[in-house]
Amino acid sequence: MRKILIIGAGKSSSYLIKYLIDKSPSENLEITIGDLNVDNAKKLVGNSSKINIIHLDVFDADSRSTAIKSADIVISMLPARFHIEVAKDCITYKKHMVTASYISEEMQNLDDDAKANGLIFMNEIGVDPGIDHMSAMQVIDQIRDKGGKMILFESFTGGLVAPESDNNLWNYKFTWNPRNVVVAGQGGAAKFLQENQFKYIPYDRLFRRTEFLDIDGYGRFEAYANRDSLKYQHVYGLDHARTLYRGTMRRVGFSRAWHVFVQLGMTDDSYTIEDSANMSYRDFVNAFLPYSPTDSVELKFRHALKIDQDDMVWDKFLELDIFNAEKMVELDKATPAQILQKILMDSWTLSEDDKDMIVMYHKFGYELNGEKHQIDATMVVVGEDQTYTAMAKTVGLPVAMATLAILNGKIKTPGVQIPITKEVYTPILDELETYGVVFNEKEVPYLGYNPLNA
Repeated sequence: MRKILIIGAGKSSSYLIKYLIDKSPSENLEITIGDLNVDNAKKLVGNSSKINIIHLDVFDADSRSTAIKSADIVISMLPARFHIEVAKDCITYKKHMVTASYISEEMQNLDDDAKANGLIFMNEIGVDPGIDHMSAMQVIDQIRDKGGKMILFESFTGGLVAPESDNNLWNYKFTWNPRNVVVAGQGGAAKFLQENQFKYIPYDRLFRRTEFLDIDGYGRFEAYANRDSLKYQHVYGLDHARTLYRGTMRRVGFSRAWHVFVQLGMTDDSYTIEDSANMSYRDFVNAFLPYSPTDSVELKFRHALKIDQDDMVWDKFLELDIFNAEKMVELDKATPAQILQKILMDSWTLSEDDKDMIVMYHKFGYELNGEKHQIDATMVVVGEDQTYTAMAKTVGLPVAMATLAILNGKIKTPGVQIPITKEVYTPILDELETYGVVFNEKEVPYLGYNPLNA
């Protein structure tokens, strides 16, 4: 039996677990899930007798090392900051490791040890990062193989609500960690390359510098810049590209309204609000507005943000019920971001019948035989239900497929890495297509940079 240890059984693990259960007879797998809350794992496993479920505290060195020592390969579905303790044990006990998270500096520092022990530490193999890497590199390598020279690459991803479940004015619901949505874009200016010019967008302007995108069959979207679009320039081999831009997708109009929260300071996570537990939603909003003995909170809000009463943006805020004097924050010593998250979860939590959607869009610009060309590639995945979501599918399946590929010797190159080589991306992208994760590519006239961001 080949033994797989999965640490963490959160919402993104449903497809991962189902895939490995389905493959266990033919692949001779023994699967163990370790989690602090074994009930979470039991819900995902159902009646299957093919999985062992154990209580595992990643900070308990004895139980962690015992579980890792018994495995052939370890999948960590923990929050990114917890991977490193697992990774160190994997080095000690000579076990391969797979995660969907960005490579941290601490993880990268294990590269020499992993190579010395012949270990594969595959990271960034979820959806974004993950499928974005693989799908991009497949096309980039195809362009290079026929003699083309890359001059432009833009990539966009959005975790959104599916059209049939899109029933609020923001055209948005939480499909992954709400906290990450609330604090998105903070921590420094977004930076990217546009026609050989470095561009920077500070956080207080980020949501007013958007690019429009059209997806066949799904309409128009907008995108704002990710924090560091240049992070993968050398990794992708795009050192001579003139344009490099990575962004996050939302439906049109979301960013303009979200900018209001940024302007007021409601997304700040750096300090706590006094007596926050006893505040109403209305009190919270009023805390960021000037004092007036006569004007209502609503009037002060609209005047401060220059929002007309007949503006659709105003209707968005009314829909969130943020001016309600009866609804209480009930969070002690909370930051503005934490309070905003609680308010938004009232309106943006997926209901039992809702479905989520992942949308990805790549633009490739290249020169071949003296002419400029462009390829647009799009992917849309809609979830089945609240367990088998599009997010879980696009995160969990690549993780599971990479795990089996490592066990079966199809991925051989050791070290701390991301899925950008043909050895990794070719079989995984091919198999993902059988699960409905498909990119539609088309040649379009070369458009160059988007003047909105010039």
